[in-house]
Amino acid sequence: MALHFQEYGDKDAPLMIFLHGGGVSSWMWDKQVQYFTDYRCVTIDLPEQGLNDQHEEFSIEYSAHKIIELIELIKNNKSITVIGFSLGAQVLVQMLSMKPNLIDYAIINSALVRPNRFGKNLISPLIKLAFPLVKHRAFSKLQAKTLFISNEYFEKYYNESRQMKRDTLVRILKENMSFEIPNDFNKASGKILVTVGEKEKTVMKKSAIDLAEANPNCTGVVIPRMGHGMPLADPESFNQMIEEWIKKDNAPKEAIKI
Repeated sequence: MALHFQEYGDKDAPLMIFLHGGGVSSWMWDKQVQYFTDYRCVTIDLPEQGLNDQHEEFSIEYSAHKIIELIELIKNNKSITVIGFSLGAQVLVQMLSMKPNLIDYAIINSALVRPNRFGKNLISPLIKLAFPLVKHRAFSKLQAKTLFISNEYFEKYYNESRQMKRDTLVRILKENMSFEIPNDFNKASGKILVTVGEKEKTVMKKSAIDLAEANPNCTGVVIPRMGHGMPLADPESFNQMIEEWIKKDNAPKEAIKI
């Protein structure tokens, strides 16, 4: 299966890949693509999500494998940056473990790496009960608010939510709640920025600490006053953070180092 992706900018510029979170797709990166005009930006829809083929089942490992294939197909001799949010950040962690020398700069934003086996066992029955609500616009409005999705993107979010199959949602949630740091993550040779919001759940903060301690090339930071969803909630600050870190090796001024 070929992953659905969109490409923007000069093909001779440094490559910047964006991996979306669960419940959204590549459109979540519109503000980043508009900002990073000096890069060759590529936004990817993960398997079974967005505009991707629904016949290949999603898994974090399979997604990482397919994205590595894509990068090796389109890469040039310039640097490679990969930015992942939430589910996409888990895929990025898997990529760094599978191909330690491929990525020059990695931004891991809000990645869960502490498995919740009890919660995983509850996913199927809970989704069976709650899934019909996804079709209701009012419910999607509430969900969109928690994900920091603005009115500008609500229709895209709502339409994709209605099209997602129940089995797909269960699969994505189980993958998300089962993920842990792979054995070879410590071998990744690029520069890695691990970020988490100050207002995120304790397990997310502990996950960021685990990641920062698992590889000597990691810089871990807590972003003040931020919850789960910085790329959508405050794209301007998120973009500036990435730019400062790549070009000047500066962590965000107000951030608390892990």
